[in-house]
Amino acid sequence: MARPPLVPPGPDLTAQERTRYARHLLLPDLGVDGQRRLRAARVLVVGAGGLGSPALLYLAAAGVGTIGVVDDDVVDVTNLQRQVVHGVADVGRPKTGSAADAVHAISPSTEVVQHTARLDASTALSVVADYDLVLDGADNFPTRYLVGDACARLGVPHVWGSVFRFDGQASVWWAGEGPCYACVFPRQPPPDAVPSCAVGGVLGAVCASIGAVMATEAVKLVTGAGEPLVGRLLVHDALRQTWDAVPVAADPGCRVCGSGADATRPLGWATTPAVTEGAPGAGGDDPASVRPAVGVEDLRVLLEDGALDGSRGLLLDVREAGEREIVTIPGAVWLTMGDLRAGAPVPVPDGGRVYVHCKTGARSAEAVDLLRARGVDAVNVEGGVLAWVRDVDPHLPTY
Repeated sequence: MARPPLVPPGPDLTAQERTRYARHLLLPDLGVDGQRRLRAARVLVVGAGGLGSPALLYLAAAGVGTIGVVDDDVVDVTNLQRQVVHGVADVGRPKTGSAADAVHAISPSTEVVQHTARLDASTALSVVADYDLVLDGADNFPTRYLVGDACARLGVPHVWGSVFRFDGQASVWWAGEGPCYACVFPRQPPPDAVPSCAVGGVLGAVCASIGAVMATEAVKLVTGAGEPLVGRLLVHDALRQTWDAVPVAADPGCRVCGSGADATRPLGWATTPAVTEGAPGAGGDDPASVRPAVGVEDLRVLLEDGALDGSRGLLLDVREAGEREIVTIPGAVWLTMGDLRAGAPVPVPDGGRVYVHCKTGARSAEAVDLLRARGVDAVNVEGGVLAWVRDVDPHLPTY
């Protein structure tokens, strides 16, 4: 259903603005009134990455008056395949500064507020409260849930998008008007249970598709045009080139926005992953405190000495197939985390050790815990293949 405009109209447009935004002024559902609302709007974009890039560009082109950008990262060369707000010359720069320059190149009059620190439970409410709506293009679950929690508590519309490989999703979460993020996704998945784009990959153009949807929803909310994606989850399959809208509803028992929600609790607390009995961290010794590990320099010595030739020891790579297409450590045996979680056997030599690596050391740490629970003498390779490239063989590619 249509909703009233989110933002009151600002001052009259100048002659130059009427020329610049003429194609908007011709739209019956937007017009001069809608353009004045866009100029008065304050929009926060969380993440200047794959989704934030197209959203920022189109918000700037649409004439949004104030855009906040939250990102604590710097531009990396691997970002350029999809994060179109940055260019080659921006590699190494803070993403907020690069994004601000791109916005000002399109709309010099737009005020850009750079939030260079990662949002946390102590800052999210004060940051979000300064804006009319939030576009959430975060690339990790803790930040997504934190933003959703803050928006629900403040009653701020939460325009959300997500991409993975050739798929994308988008919706508008809005406590009091429809479901919040936690109504539909009540619990954060355990760490590394869902592969990130850095692990599984993503088609850059899918980011553009979903980011454009997010920018469109922002314009609709600000101006009151059309029907926003409140109560609907838009699902995009780029390989089949299909778009489907799935109905979603508010959960009366939601721990974030339901009738029994505790407004005094710390942000993010209600949606943290549940710990089940027998799982790591559910009691007893912390696996990290007893997990043996080696650095990549020690691994290099072991490989050169032939200690990991399969008869005395083994180097196990638990990454996905696409990751191995980019770079591998010579001599590693391949078994994905999915296969390992499913109980696939590991060719452990009698009395030998298994050294496990992934991209950065996070998934391999889980693999070591799983193997040690089976009685396998497993050791984590700290830093993974990225550390190997950095410290042992810098000529290899990274991702």
